[in-house]
Amino acid sequence: MLLGTMNHPANDPLREIEWMAELGMEFIDFTIEPPAAASWRINPAEIRRAVERAKMRVVGHTAYYLPMASPYEELRCAAVHEFRRCLQLFSEMGASWMNMHPDRHAPFHDRSYYIERNLRTIEELLPDSRRLGVGIMIENLPGEFNTPGHLGDLLDPAPELGLHLDIGHANLLNPYNMTEEILTAYGSRLRHVHLHDNKGGGADLHLPLGSGNIEWDRSIRALRRCGYDGTITLEVFTPDRHYLTYSATVVRRLWESAALA
Repeated sequence: MLLGTMNHPANDPLREIEWMAELGMEFIDFTIEPPAAASWRINPAEIRRAVERAKMRVVGHTAYYLPMASPYEELRCAAVHEFRRCLQLFSEMGASWMNMHPDRHAPFHDRSYYIERNLRTIEELLPDSRRLGVGIMIENLPGEFNTPGHLGDLLDPAPELGLHLDIGHANLLNPYNMTEEILTAYGSRLRHVHLHDNKGGGADLHLPLGSGNIEWDRSIRALRRCGYDGTITLEVFTPDRHYLTYSATVVRRLWESAALA
């Protein structure tokens, strides 16, 4: 198990890597987003050198608002172009996986329409993914992509697609946290994990672990049961990094406890 965190897209990526290394993070969940980490601004060779000096790794993250299922074909194609550029950049950084956020923003269209549009975008990217050696994974999102059935609409038709499980998201807009159900159905496809706390409902608060109502011991046990031992991002959004290091301590303690159970 490797613990890391995400760069703030408004900050200099190289400075972000520096403070992460000082905190003992083992990888950077590198989000390519404007303004400071836009695909047309970053230098992937510089980032790779900085990560290697820090003895860290890279996981690829893309902007959650790219219109990959837009009814406007020109916008969907523009999103494909950006994803292709991200795949190339992540390959140069040394990343093995890049996430995507399924898109549902197609007003007055039914679910089958935007599922088809998401799948079309994914299928167009798979040749680049194979060529560059950077796998694609989808992240569960509150609402229309947050149950095994919802995720299966994308994972089942695309067997190369990995699962990026956000346990904080699994706690939102659901009657209960869906982590265990999602892992039971698709644990073998799990490639990356996000951890952050919230209080249920619809507010994606990104709190430190233990600040909300998620049962972290239960979620960590579920990860270990499905055999996961990969990268885990602490997606804790706070200017006080004490809460990030505290969350890392919580995860490591629960991880060891789950191994002994």
